[in-house]
Amino acid sequence: MITAFVLLDVDVDQVPEAAEAICHLDGVTEVYSVTGRYDLIVKVRVPENEALADVVTQGIGKVAGIQGSETVIAFRSYAEDVLDAGFALGQDPPA
Repeated sequence: MITAFVLLDVDVDQVPEAAEAICHLDGVTEVYSVTGRYDLIVKVRVPENEALADVVTQGIGKVAGIQGSETVIAFRSYAEDVLDAGFALGQDPPA
């Protein structure tokens, strides 16, 4: 599976409507309204690059209010338990 994050610039008046429309697209697993440079961040999980291209160009790109996007493909996922273990370095292991 390929995991990608699509960072979106959206017309400020259309953020809720765009997010709602994007939520219903095949391959989209999560949509976040965020602060900072982008308005929405979309998590996409698909089996292959061609499917990612379809979601981004034929799906997300056609949603009203989208002004621009940047897509980032994930190489590796660091699970929460792995991250928690990193913070526990030097501590005694749980009994």
